[in-house]
Amino acid sequence: MNKPRIAFLGIGLMGHPMALNLLRAGYPLNAWNRTFSKADALRSQGAVPCSQPHEAVKDADIVISMLENGPVVDAVVFSDTTLAALKPGALIIDMSSIPPELAKRHSAQLAERGHGYLDAPVSGGTVGAEQASLSIMAGGDRGDFERAGPLFACLGKAATYIGPAGSGQLAKCANQAIVGITIGAVAEALLLAAQGGADPAAVREALLGGFAGSRILELHGQRMIDRSFMPGGTARVQLKDLQTILDTASTQGLQLPLTEQAFAQFGQLVERGLEGVDHSGLLLQLEALNTPARLNDRETTKPDGTPEA
Repeated sequence: MNKPRIAFLGIGLMGHPMALNLLRAGYPLNAWNRTFSKADALRSQGAVPCSQPHEAVKDADIVISMLENGPVVDAVVFSDTTLAALKPGALIIDMSSIPPELAKRHSAQLAERGHGYLDAPVSGGTVGAEQASLSIMAGGDRGDFERAGPLFACLGKAATYIGPAGSGQLAKCANQAIVGITIGAVAEALLLAAQGGADPAAVREALLGGFAGSRILELHGQRMIDRSFMPGGTARVQLKDLQTILDTASTQGLQLPLTEQAFAQFGQLVERGLEGVDHSGLLLQLEALNTPARLNDRETTKPDGTPEA
């Protein structure tokens, strides 16, 4: 049975392994990225690299976008040129993390043209993308969700239908609130242990067996102990997602004080020029906060957040 042709827009840290998994599953795939060489790198795996988004989508049954933020999705997927090139009845699956209200507008815009739409952001980071173990949370029409099921099975261990358009992005907001706050909690806990004279590695091992155990303590706690802050998910993207959460909460009349504090600390980390470190690098901000002499991390750390020799 012939598989639908995929247009994959955004061959970055997440998009590259995701597109590769689809190619390995036998899907014909057109690849586009702003930096053409990243799309061209998939040529040897059977992809058709394209220099423009409208070239990638023109013969695609399903379009997947994995882009940095809402404005980029608007510029790439929802430009007049790209929309005009869409194949009749194409399904657009936006796996980027964007505001829920923007996802709703995108859904309505595509419905007017006779296209399907899912907002289907993911959790699991680059490791999940590489291992096809992402958690996928989808909003949109249930029929479109079922249509996308075989694709999702190639990309993740779990795909959950959340509800109407925008619901997937609300689930991602919930995810990123938990991630951002918990990274902060883990960083504070390990900093407290180290300052008091305990071995942070031993503390982490002990906590993993108790009620405080979590995936973030397991993975990001180890990153903090190793001081290995190459991304993964960057501090810049975490800050962007926290801003989306707070903006969304504001429209609903909600105050989220823990998310606000996480946003403030990630903001200071980014302001210091460490936007490209893994979000577990929040530890660097907390260390700087407690050590005034280290307030300029750019003078005491390498670009990946590890200490200078």
